[in-house]
Amino acid sequence: MTFIRDTLVVFRRQERLSLRNPAWVVIALVQPVLYLVLFGPLLTHLPAGTFTGGSASGPASTAEAYKFFVPGLLIQLGLFGSTFVGFAIISDWRGGVIERFRVTPISRLAVMSGRVLRDVIVLVAQAVILVLVGVAFGLRAPIIAVLISLGFIVLVAVGLASVSYAVALLLKSEDAFAPLLNSIIVPLVLLSGIMLPLTLGPGWLQGIARISPFRYIIDAMRSAFDGHYANTIMLEGVAVSVGLALVCLWLGSRVFLRENA
Repeated sequence: MTFIRDTLVVFRRQERLSLRNPAWVVIALVQPVLYLVLFGPLLTHLPAGTFTGGSASGPASTAEAYKFFVPGLLIQLGLFGSTFVGFAIISDWRGGVIERFRVTPISRLAVMSGRVLRDVIVLVAQAVILVLVGVAFGLRAPIIAVLISLGFIVLVAVGLASVSYAVALLLKSEDAFAPLLNSIIVPLVLLSGIMLPLTLGPGWLQGIARISPFRYIIDAMRSAFDGHYANTIMLEGVAVSVGLALVCLWLGSRVFLRENA
């Protein structure tokens, strides 16, 4: 109960800070919405079988294109929205906020979990808005598929936010943290098939793409959007997302316990 109470204390502090300056929450949503508006319509001119692996003739339907594109944008939102949160804790460390937490009886893990809880709620709200914008552009998906996708977003946010805070707390420098993020996130985005199906690429590229855990998560979300919930693709996506969240939580917890000892 003490851990839960401490987590809520940290969460309320972080949430108040977000509400005082919500600009960054809106800015984080601008990029995927722009992709949806500017890049999404181009997908409707690809052959109909591009997204399903079939050989249908004619251009892809709007619903088919957006059922492929929106799940990828949701993961992109989760990737960027979760990994960049580490910048905030560097600022707090420099301002002495972390040091003040150390001299209080508050749980050291709650310092991380309260922040992660705030990040999860913000990302879920952003994901809902993105889905609604997608519906306005022609997305058609079962409600249960949207809920499953939000569940994946929660797992991704929990894992990546935890490890982002941990790495930022170790580096304590924006100059080191920013290039590290870019060198990791950009290849992950390119290898996850967010923009275009990886089946369009050569075999060697498809083989390399299998190292990206987000490829399996995106495939599972797209399977759900197609109305398929009980299959191997979904099982792989759930296993990868849960495993990723647990490993990242473990790593983040170790760093916070050590850095706040």
